[in-house]
Amino acid sequence: MIQYPKELPYPLRDGYGFNPVSPFKATAMQTGRARYRRNYSSVPTNVKVIWNLSSVEAQYFESWFEDVLVSGSQWFECELRSPQGLQPYKAHFLEMYDGPELFGVDRWTISATLQLWERPILTDGWAIYAPEYILGMNIIDLAVNKDWPQ
Repeated sequence: MIQYPKELPYPLRDGYGFNPVSPFKATAMQTGRARYRRNYSSVPTNVKVIWNLSSVEAQYFESWFEDVLVSGSQWFECELRSPQGLQPYKAHFLEMYDGPELFGVDRWTISATLQLWERPILTDGWAIYAPEYILGMNIIDLAVNKDWPQ
């Protein structure tokens, strides 16, 4: 799997957000209501990102996009922050990025929409079988790492 370059910074927080594709389909009924059903379980998620890069970093980014990602057509793995924390996600560029645009004296911004392979959520039934562990994970983490170091 192609890796996002470690030498380049993470996206900015400004405008950063997730937009999952709807996993269900609706069928209109004669009664006026609709019947909903799951269309698929592997739900892609679109992420709006903006990078603030130096001139050298912007040159590297554009070359990486062109040469390594073959004009952005290849999937790659990058670390992104989600409610799950900083995790690696399989992603690709949904369309051509915007920029670089001059920001300040010698900084450049590049913005794009990435599509993640799957939604960044907890899976495997945690919400069904152990919601108290999800809601209390900070307390558990403190207890395990502070009070029970050995």
